Amino acid sequence: MANFYTDNEDIKFHLQHPLMQKIVELKERNFADKDKYDYAPRNFEDAMDNYDKVLEIVGEICGDVLWENAEEVDHEGPEVIDGHVKYARGTQENHDVLTQAGLYGMSLPREYNGLNFPIVPYVMAAELVSRGDSGFANIWGLQDCAETIHEFASEEQKQQYLTRAAKGDTYAMDLTEPDAGSDLQAVQLKATFNEEDGKWYLNGVKRFITNGDAHIALVLARSEDGTNDGRGLSMFIYDRSNDAVTVRRIENKLGIKGSPTCELVFKNAPAELVGSRKLGLIKYVMSLMNGARLGVGAQSVGIAEAAYREAIEYAKERAQFGKPIIKFPAVYEMLTNMDAKVKASRSMLYETSRFVDIYKTYTHIAQERSLSKEERTEMKKYTKLADIYTPLLKLFASEYSNEVAYDSLQIHGGSGYMKDYAIERLVRDARITNIYEGTSQLQVVAAVRGVTTGQYLKHIKEVYEAEDINPKHQYLKNVLIEMTAKYEEACKLVHDVNDSQDSNDYLDFHARRLVESAGYIIHGYLLLLDSQRDEKYLVNAKTFIKYGESKVEGYTKYIKEFDINSLNDFIKE
Repeated sequence: MANFYTDNEDIKFHLQHPLMQKIVELKERNFADKDKYDYAPRNFEDAMDNYDKVLEIVGEICGDVLWENAEEVDHEGPEVIDGHVKYARGTQENHDVLTQAGLYGMSLPREYNGLNFPIVPYVMAAELVSRGDSGFANIWGLQDCAETIHEFASEEQKQQYLTRAAKGDTYAMDLTEPDAGSDLQAVQLKATFNEEDGKWYLNGVKRFITNGDAHIALVLARSEDGTNDGRGLSMFIYDRSNDAVTVRRIENKLGIKGSPTCELVFKNAPAELVGSRKLGLIKYVMSLMNGARLGVGAQSVGIAEAAYREAIEYAKERAQFGKPIIKFPAVYEMLTNMDAKVKASRSMLYETSRFVDIYKTYTHIAQERSLSKEERTEMKKYTKLADIYTPLLKLFASEYSNEVAYDSLQIHGGSGYMKDYAIERLVRDARITNIYEGTSQLQVVAAVRGVTTGQYLKHIKEVYEAEDINPKHQYLKNVLIEMTAKYEEACKLVHDVNDSQDSNDYLDFHARRLVESAGYIIHGYLLLLDSQRDEKYLVNAKTFIKYGESKVEGYTKYIKEFDINSLNDFIKE
């Protein structure tokens, strides 16, 4: 009997972060639901105990069901029958078991049959599901769409579409098209309003839609005639019970095989407008994408955890030259670096989740009552932090997921290249994480705002650097302070040259170096602060800070010695 929650102390460690008390009290509105629902917590301790017990159930299902089904699902995959998706047997079993356990709609309010969990324990469940089967995590994780409906839809729509999550109805976000991938402004799926019956109808094609045959879909469509940009797009809800969308095919993918990635044909599909016209891309998709990127962060950490554990197990069992290969320094160093990357990614995942939790909760409270001046200030602060941390999380976690999976396969040697070992599947599954929901390159474009506005530097100096550190660990903090000084120097150099050129080309060229430098410092601080609560994380902090120090030093040196003329020559070509 495997339990992916109880066998990983790191998750419970992050669940017990000091900021959780504030998050829980905000989410529970000072436990106002305790007299309405017999399962609502009565106080902070009761709520935390509830999260712990539910995560233990999730962990058991992930270890005993999802992981056990993963190989079979990878081989079988979904299929199209009469224009609709039929899941692989194991996928359907995963879905049924999690539905019966009441684990859909975890973050929704109780009035919509949800558990009213904060984002943090919900994301923890997403990490566990991803470790069990990262392909299935896409199906389970798309319940994030319900949060967008909760935030922007009418009360009637909320009652109709949110209450169905707990019953096991699945969700999808139908955004991309054959000619509109990352450039969603190019979406052409047509939304037409029929004056006679007062309904909207959708016509066109969507492509690369994860879980495309879901019961409930959020669809981005062009509602305004004569437009060609994002200002002509609106968001709609489509209900599969209308049977007006056909699955043309399921893509044959490299990995995450259990997750059906569909091409969809809409033919006079009745739909409901969400919120206001023209805000589909500008407002609602941004909310969807931020939630999806947080989800991919959790998925990346789950895959990395699984890959690291496969490497450890194999390295202990595989003997060469008379001893287990884990005894060889080259292998041990790889494992040490892998562990540090997993731990750093997880710390960043839950730091970002805490920021999202606070600003999202204030958003909903603001719909119930006026916020005080202090609350508005705090909401603004955490909104800004969530905006710059989410792309940074997605960038680092997805890249590290690939690196950890790659190194795990390397430790397996030739055996890892064979279908006999789970690592072969994990390597394929990891590869998509730094591509979908915005490639790593697009995450840099989003994250560089934190560089140019000075927000990363401000938070590093005013928050992380101000934290009290055990004197015997001060030497690690000194390294991070020096890294911060080099990062600040590099930012100034780039900004000065960029301003003199009256163009953003120079900044764009160095953007990834600057963003990653900020990321190495932030991840290093998070691990160091973790080690102040539990010294077992000190080895990870040491390893990662040393690794990050070399990266930041190299990036700064490259920027200082870079010849602007070489960039100008490249642009002219």
